[in-house]
Amino acid sequence: MKAAWYTHNGEAKDVLVVGDMPTPEAGPGEVRVQLKTSGVNPSDVKNRKGRPLVGERYIPHSDGAGVIDQVGAGVDAARMGQRVWTWNAQYKRPYGTAAQYIVLPQEQAHPLPEVTDFAAGACMGIPGLTALQAVHLAGDLKGKTVLVTGAPSAVGHYASQMALLAGARVIGTAGSQAKADHAISVGVKDWINYKTESVPERVKSLTNGKGVDAIIDLDFSTTATWLPQGVLAPNGQLICYGSNSAETTLSFRPLLINAYQLKFFIVYELNAADRARCLADLNHLLAQKKLVHGIGPRFSLAQIVQAHECVEAGRDIGNVVIDI
Repeated sequence: MKAAWYTHNGEAKDVLVVGDMPTPEAGPGEVRVQLKTSGVNPSDVKNRKGRPLVGERYIPHSDGAGVIDQVGAGVDAARMGQRVWTWNAQYKRPYGTAAQYIVLPQEQAHPLPEVTDFAAGACMGIPGLTALQAVHLAGDLKGKTVLVTGAPSAVGHYASQMALLAGARVIGTAGSQAKADHAISVGVKDWINYKTESVPERVKSLTNGKGVDAIIDLDFSTTATWLPQGVLAPNGQLICYGSNSAETTLSFRPLLINAYQLKFFIVYELNAADRARCLADLNHLLAQKKLVHGIGPRFSLAQIVQAHECVEAGRDIGNVVIDI
């Protein structure tokens, strides 16, 4: 099969190789997926640049979509030919979705509704599940105001839509008018240019001084500095799935006085109950065509270096997808 891989960490142009590898065979409890698309996420770029390798060759990317073409012992033969999307395909494993085929435990190949194309399917494993878990953790959002940091981002675009479907008013941060328009197109009420405006002051202006009820956050190292400034209403929640810095200083008194709730999670390590809920709810949204998919630049497998460089640059709008 054709695949992309690297054998050591480094810049995309220096380490990524496209060539031939043996086609894998499904073992007991496994399925083989003939991939049609592979999603490229910031975590894939970070892994390639600096995360220690768990094998001699590393095929990147956790997200993908395709068709099951082989089932192992113990797997229902009816799954042959089923359209699926993958989750955690490359997490703690050396072989991801940047290839023509992948073998996975059968539960990690989730049915893809017929109304959803393969490009959108390649955006579900990390962006879709992260967004939905964040909204689930926020609880009942009907009538609440939610700040989504990075509303035009891969996760933020879905989180904004899901919060709106839950009955919330959504305010988003963005770094340009073009990116803000991407968020506004799916119903974001107001946007704040985090590069030129004070986010806490604009939030207070937009909420009559109250602050938002919840924040769905991609960069705790920045958002933590906003908490003492009243960006979050008393008893509000900050739900966080990322940070640009591993070390962050918190001001304790505002957290205590306002009874703020801080909730953190990583999509790769959802517990079984949360995973099952997210998988079911996400597929329901897909089947009902409730989500708008922001598919951005698309590349061939031979162009994987350009795809990684596109994600790193962060200039383009929408999810980066490789067509296999």
